[in-house]
Amino acid sequence: MAARLVQRCCWRHLGAFVSTPSAVPASLLVPAGKVVMARALPQAPFALFHTSSPSSWADGFSVKEQVEDSGNPEHKVIGELIETATSPQELLQLSELHDLNSNQASLIITQLSRLTAEKKLETESILQDERFQQLVGITDSQISQVWNNTLVNLLKSLYSLGMDSSRREMQSVEQEVLWRLRRLTFRQLASLAEFLVVKQGKESKLLNEVIKKLELRWTELEGTRTVVMLMAKVGHISPTLMDRLEDKALELAEQFNPDDIRKIILALAYQNRRCVPLLRALSYHLIQKHPELSLNILMDLIFAYGKLNFHQPQVFQKIATDLHPHVSTMKPVEVTRCIRSFALLKWLSLPLSEAIAQYALDNTKQLSVAHLCNIILSFARLNFQPSGSEDFFNMVHEELQDQLDNLEPHLLTDLVWSLCVLQQAKAPYLQQVLAPEFRARIRGDQSLKAQNLQLKLIHINAAAKLESPDYRGPFLPAEMLNVAEPAGEKVTLLQNSLREALAGVLGSRDNGRFDVRTIYGWQIDAEMVVNNENKPLPLKDFAAPHLLRSEGTKPLPPGARRVAFLRWEFPNFSNRSKDLLGRYVMARRHIQAAGFLVVDVSSREEEKGRLPTLGLATVIPSRPPV
Repeated sequence: MAARLVQRCCWRHLGAFVSTPSAVPASLLVPAGKVVMARALPQAPFALFHTSSPSSWADGFSVKEQVEDSGNPEHKVIGELIETATSPQELLQLSELHDLNSNQASLIITQLSRLTAEKKLETESILQDERFQQLVGITDSQISQVWNNTLVNLLKSLYSLGMDSSRREMQSVEQEVLWRLRRLTFRQLASLAEFLVVKQGKESKLLNEVIKKLELRWTELEGTRTVVMLMAKVGHISPTLMDRLEDKALELAEQFNPDDIRKIILALAYQNRRCVPLLRALSYHLIQKHPELSLNILMDLIFAYGKLNFHQPQVFQKIATDLHPHVSTMKPVEVTRCIRSFALLKWLSLPLSEAIAQYALDNTKQLSVAHLCNIILSFARLNFQPSGSEDFFNMVHEELQDQLDNLEPHLLTDLVWSLCVLQQAKAPYLQQVLAPEFRARIRGDQSLKAQNLQLKLIHINAAAKLESPDYRGPFLPAEMLNVAEPAGEKVTLLQNSLREALAGVLGSRDNGRFDVRTIYGWQIDAEMVVNNENKPLPLKDFAAPHLLRSEGTKPLPPGARRVAFLRWEFPNFSNRSKDLLGRYVMARRHIQAAGFLVVDVSSREEEKGRLPTLGLATVIPSRPPV
């Protein structure tokens, strides 16, 4: 290390008045391979006192490196032989036929790595070859003289060839790269970071140092390619760097091509970074400048938007329109991935959904049970009924009837629940999940996923009781109909507004209930009983068959009716389009079947300032709008 420090000091003193080999006095020139105070420069028949390129020449091949490389005919020949070699043996023979310097040895190792990767060759024999060991020895003995760009490629190549990281020569290359980080260009740092993420992972000391340099020098970032690569490959390791990259991407948004946009939005999705300004800018340019998008880009975009839950109706409409002609030629996995993404976004495109339903009918033999289940789950989430629903569901029942026993409990429950949403659950489906044997398979699981499964079983039980008059059982026992209230559930603004608005209408707290958890698994936000004149009556006096335990026993008087308020808090849907969500539709159906008049309460602008009427105009006191 002391010798290396002395060598670098020598270069600093000479660098003030020496810029190119032509400016060096003849007295300072010595034959290649000789040492005068320090190791001589490679790649030229004569060399200066220096061990590494100055920082101003660190950008790829410096001016000095280019002059030296082009100034010697023998070096040109060796370079051409390295570039044109077609086998590892040709490259290894060069070490026997020529007196190589460290740069040439490094280039040969880099070319060896490229050839083995391209031809998928086994690397163990290369690593054990004496000629390869000789090449490694040459680079190690003159490591400080290897050019920056060549050094970075050398490190990548040694990793790719599988050289043991504990070897002294390997550690020497890593240490040299670590010392030179400040003199590497931003592009070299980015390329090195991309490689190290794959080869070494987050725990790499060198990678962490490279990322620190990228964070400090982010203002040097230029070009869309580097931005896209860093966001996709490196950004997940450093939130600080990712923040900078998002700012730069927003600045360059207009210059990205569709594939760049795809990679950036996917990177944001995988990292769960919902950068709204960047997503809006990319969405705008996607619509304005790129009329035609490939199938892969369309699929990845809708997946990413779904994962981020980022709603951009114009983009969704474009993607759905562009996907529609491709449906008939898509693979089953692509079809299911597509419809699942739209279902996550709660975006229903009727032409696309119809095309997917027809695809399922035309390609039944190619669809696996899992694919078919995913299509049904997605249709249920969107409450979509194909125009040829009879043919479609006949096919579904035919394909699934012998497969129910083979489905995993959670998938089976989701499937039957979805069929209940679509009102297509026949007795065999209901019996499969409501049977005591099925409940025994999930008993004792206290996970959040198991609680959600239990809630869906209660919904299925309600569908069996309220919507399947020919179904005779089994049903869930009463002790399973009580679902624990979710911990830490916050009261929303709409709930508060509803309670305050109803307080003046009810007159007395005995005339209403709030947050009512029914035996059907659905929660009623507010409940009241009114007589034939729409005047509230005390609830506790009357029997409540929708509750697990009823306070009263009296039947409702003639002309009286139960009223249930259900809040509609889906900001991307108007009150008129609430039938797009299968879950809400099934809740509404079940509560109506239980004898309630259902009143939808929405937070949309058109609903603010009033409550839906109960047959008569309801006067709302001066309170926060609902």
